[in-house]
Amino acid sequence: MRCGHARRAVAWAAAALAPWVVAGADKPVDPQTGLVIDKGYEQVKGQCTICHSARLVTQAGKTRDGWVDSIRWMQRTQGLWDLGPYESQILDYLSANYGVPPAAGPARPPVMPLK
Repeated sequence: MRCGHARRAVAWAAAALAPWVVAGADKPVDPQTGLVIDKGYEQVKGQCTICHSARLVTQAGKTRDGWVDSIRWMQRTQGLWDLGPYESQILDYLSANYGVPPAAGPARPPVMPLK
């Protein structure tokens, strides 16, 4: 990769990751897991990191519906138990600290076909 391309790639990656870096910047982070310490943190640490690394959470960035889909997939295929009353607390935490807003539509208008 040429130097100019590498710089653009790094700049693009930094811009793409900025929402996740800035979102939790004002909250403390657990040094053991890397999870933002916020309401619901204990439930996420206790329920999620039993089976997988907290990095799967911190790097995911999903809408609330995306988090629900992930939980359902883990319940269907990975043996995740019913989270019961903790599920809404976990979803609130994940959406607040590792969420992305639902897509508002295409980033740009569709390209018109050439005549």
